Amino acid sequence: MVNFIIRRLFAMVITLFFISIISFILIELPPGSALDAEIARLQALGGNLNLSQREALEERYGVNDPIHAKYWKWISNAVQGDFGNSFQYNMPVTQLIWGRLGFSIMLAGSSILFAWLVSIPLGVYSATHRYTIPDYVITVLQFIGVAIPEFLLALVLMVTFESVGGLFSRDMETAPWSFAKFVDLLEHLWLPVIVVSAGSTAWLTRVMRANLLDVLNQQYVQTARAKGLKESKVIWKHAVRNALHPLIMTIGGVLPALIGGDVVASIVLNLPTAGPVFINALRNQDMYLAITFLMFFSLLLVIGNLIADLLLAWVDPRIRLE
Repeated sequence: MVNFIIRRLFAMVITLFFISIISFILIELPPGSALDAEIARLQALGGNLNLSQREALEERYGVNDPIHAKYWKWISNAVQGDFGNSFQYNMPVTQLIWGRLGFSIMLAGSSILFAWLVSIPLGVYSATHRYTIPDYVITVLQFIGVAIPEFLLALVLMVTFESVGGLFSRDMETAPWSFAKFVDLLEHLWLPVIVVSAGSTAWLTRVMRANLLDVLNQQYVQTARAKGLKESKVIWKHAVRNALHPLIMTIGGVLPALIGGDVVASIVLNLPTAGPVFINALRNQDMYLAITFLMFFSLLLVIGNLIADLLLAWVDPRIRLE
């Protein structure tokens, strides 16, 4: 098992290295720079920069440096925890990302937990009660959950429960962390969790139902029944454990997908997450802020794949020998 983990960690480092190169090149490909966007903004407000001021800013931010020099400057400082300065906000990137990225990870983690706690029991019940009225009701809810847009669901829930969005009450937004603020967070967290996880919950329920139906027809399940085991033990100990494989494999993609998918929900619900800031960084060509967010999203992707590999190795010992 130790060798299995070491191999996965080594693959993570190599993957992140190549992702950093490709991501940096892609962000640099569009014409213009953050300085051009800032000049356009000043011109729209009636201001301007003379040639000497512009050249000074280009020299300060290294706008005209070769792409390999920019990459080396960023990556050599990034490994030391310095991700550069944001052009748009004129402050270190580290001060911008930690709070918002923390809320994004919290929201994504809560959404994954909610999706699993709901989808697995519903999928098992639907598979073991095929063609019954509850099965038809669950199937209809699955199609609705997959089809309904996040922004529409967010608006409907906000109107229904008279919510103004956000993760905190107005008097708690700037208050220091305390037990009262944590309780206030929990009171507001349920709505964005439902909005973000609705589609994945419906899809995972469908996957769980289909997988369990296949597993229930396997010979070892029929053998367990023939030995006189209780039906609940046959289902939960033998069948469900093997039906979980495809759900576990989705963890690697679900975590960054939920964080990236919270952009719409964050805008509608006014959430202090990373999605809107990342979109603004791309639109304004805020290079260091955009590449840092992209690298953290990629890190979450490989961490999600590592967690999926470890869970699969725990569920199926054969994987450890590969």
